[in-house]
Amino acid sequence: MKKKKVVFNDWLKAEMKDKAFRKAFDAEDIRVRLALLIAERRRKAGVSQAELARRLHTRQQVVSDIETLRHPNITILKLDKIARALNSRLNISFR
Repeated sequence: MKKKKVVFNDWLKAEMKDKAFRKAFDAEDIRVRLALLIAERRRKAGVSQAELARRLHTRQQVVSDIETLRHPNITILKLDKIARALNSRLNISFR
């Protein structure tokens, strides 16, 4: 029996019709975008995870956990500390 090929975008479009799925997806989407932004900003600044950890007075593993979504919850205060440690400013807006 030949398996039916599933295109991810088609599957996702169908799943997004489910309110519970969409809510969970949106919550994770925010976490993913933040993790990617932090990692990108850190790399552009030429800062290692270990150096960022030193600036934040924490361990390198915590920075790694943030960047790989293993950190359960990042507060606005933590985001502000990360931004300052990377010589940036945190800007939060509603659109």
